[in-house]
Amino acid sequence: MGLACLPATIQLKDLRLGSQIAAVGICAIYMCLPVCADALALSATGSPPGISGWFQASRTPELIGTGLAILALWLAAFIVRRGKKLRLRSLPALEAIGDALGRATELGTPVLYSTGWGGDMGRPTTMASMTILSDIARRAAEFNCRLLFPSHDPLIVSVAQETVAQAAVAAGRPEWYRADDITFVSQSQLGYAAAVDGLLARERPGAVFLLGTFEGEALILAETAHQTGAVTIAGTDSTIQLSFFLVACDYTLIGEELFAASGIAAKDPAVAAAVWSQDWLKYLVLGILVIGALLAAAAGVDLSKLISH
Repeated sequence: MGLACLPATIQLKDLRLGSQIAAVGICAIYMCLPVCADALALSATGSPPGISGWFQASRTPELIGTGLAILALWLAAFIVRRGKKLRLRSLPALEAIGDALGRATELGTPVLYSTGWGGDMGRPTTMASMTILSDIARRAAEFNCRLLFPSHDPLIVSVAQETVAQAAVAAGRPEWYRADDITFVSQSQLGYAAAVDGLLARERPGAVFLLGTFEGEALILAETAHQTGAVTIAGTDSTIQLSFFLVACDYTLIGEELFAASGIAAKDPAVAAAVWSQDWLKYLVLGILVIGALLAAAAGVDLSKLISH
């Protein structure tokens, strides 16, 4: 930071100083304003610092990263267009959905699905959850297993009803769909948690899916589902609530795994290509970090100081 003195002209008519009025006409003054060092260099040289022509050398890592991301996505799209199937990583929570639905069907109990209280249809987690809901609803219709969906948002209820209805048609069981099982309960956080807890206690579902945006109700729902003996599969992008799900649930989708699961469940080649490219970029970044740490250790560089800078 520095100070830049800029010339300015103001008119001090009717400027009140205490109880007196100063009419001193027009005068020239300098205003001293705090500005960053880059702005000072720009005013002095006429061009931004670190730029030679149009290229800014300090942004080279960002340029390389962007290029690698575009290349990975293009390569995945090229493979898909050639008709080849991309091999995506396995997610234990996603693979357990079939066993959870089968257990509920054998017990003659319903399954319960919740997107949480903290989200709406504008959140990516809710959109991803709707994709997974479509896959679960289709399998539940094939097993003739009842599905309960309590929600805090009327718009989410409407989208979920349409999603489940289409899944029932896709499974060849349109009569399985029951609109009354997909209901609005309360917009209050504790009211929603109490309503879902009551539903868990009364219906005692064989499987519970908590996939979406959760806040303070996360542990309440997960603990109640565990006490009823249900197989609980959870997933959220909230780092605060993930710890509760990891402790209280049988399977947990951690952070971006929820979005990867939605891409796998959708069986959409475009989404699968995006997930595949992101996975390979993560492997590349991890490899660069490991190699860099080994080289720094071999050269005797203090990694703690390097990271702090």
